Amino acid sequence: MPKAVKGVLVECDPSIKAIILKIDQERHDYIVEDLDEQTLVIKESQLANLKETLDKVRTQMEVG
Repeated sequence: MPKAVKGVLVECDPSIKAIILKIDQERHDYIVEDLDEQTLVIKESQLANLKETLDKVRTQMEVG
């Protein structure tokens, strides 16, 4: 039987989307669907975690 997952539509720059895709590659915890070059559907329950992880990655990129 199919299982429904609540999702949030996220629109972002392609560069940010690439970072999100890289983060998700490790554990596949965040992305429900990759819609186009600027749009993703993210699991609603994981949105806060993704924002936190994305902020950490962006901070590391600015410092490093």
